[in-house]
Amino acid sequence: MSWLRARMDDLGYTSLDDVAVKVGINRGNLFRYFTLETVPSMALLPDLCRVLDVSPEELLMALEIIGSRDRI
Repeated sequence: MSWLRARMDDLGYTSLDDVAVKVGINRGNLFRYFTLETVPSMALLPDLCRVLDVSPEELLMALEIIGSRDRI
C-alpha cells in the first residue's frame, strides 16, 4: 500500500476514490489489490498502468506478482 500512496502523491491523486474512478473500479477492489488480499485480472492491468503511469513490470512488482528477480 505504501507504493500506491507514494505513486498517488507523485501523480497528485488525493484519495483511493480518485484512482478507482479513473481506473473504472470500486475503491474496495483497489484497496484489496494493493494490500495483497487479491490479484487484479489481467484485463485490468492496462488501465491500472495507464492511470498510475507505470510499466506493467513496475505494477506487477508493486502488487508482488513478480519479484525484482523475475523481470519480464
